[in-house]
Amino acid sequence: MRKNVSYISDYSYICVKVIKNFVHAMNSTPKLNFPAINLRAKRDKERTLVFDEVRSMYVVLTPEEWVRRHLVAFLTTHCGATLHSVVEEYPVNLNNMAQRADVVVMDNNAQPVILAECKSPDVNLGNKNTLQEVFAQATRYNAVVQARYIIITNGLRHYCYEYTEAGYAQLTSFPKMG
Repeated sequence: MRKNVSYISDYSYICVKVIKNFVHAMNSTPKLNFPAINLRAKRDKERTLVFDEVRSMYVVLTPEEWVRRHLVAFLTTHCGATLHSVVEEYPVNLNNMAQRADVVVMDNNAQPVILAECKSPDVNLGNKNTLQEVFAQATRYNAVVQARYIIITNGLRHYCYEYTEAGYAQLTSFPKMG
C-alpha cells in the first residue's frame, strides 16, 4: 500500500487512511453539479494534493482544481474525450503575454476542439457581469486557440458555447466528441 495515499469521493468523503487534518480538508470541498469522482490524494505538510491523471503528478487541491478534476472526468466519461486528448494549462500567447487555458481537448488531428475555463465554486457565474467577464477571458484565449467549443464552469453552473460564423451560440448541453 502506498504511504500517505488516500482515495476520496465527493459523495462519501471517505478516506482509506486518515491523516491528521486530512478529513477536514476533504470535507471542505463543496458538492459539485457533476457525477461523483474518486481521487487519489495525499498530504504534503499543510496541503492536500490530488493525483492529476492528465499530467501524471500530484497537484495542490484548490477549489479551482476540484472543479477541473470533475470537468476532466466528465469530459472523458460522458463526452467522448480520451484522457490523452486532454491538455491542462494549455499555453496561450496573448498580446505577448503568456497565459494558460485551464483545459483544452484536442481532436484526432491534434487540433483544439474544446477550450474550458474552470473557476472556483465561489465565483458566482449566476451574476451576469461575472459571467460576461469569464466569457470575455475564454473568448480572448479562444481567439488564439481556435477551438470549436468553449466551456465555462465553476462546478455548480456550466455554460457551453459553439463558435459559428455568426459568433458564439450557447448550447443546452456539453459538446460530444466524435
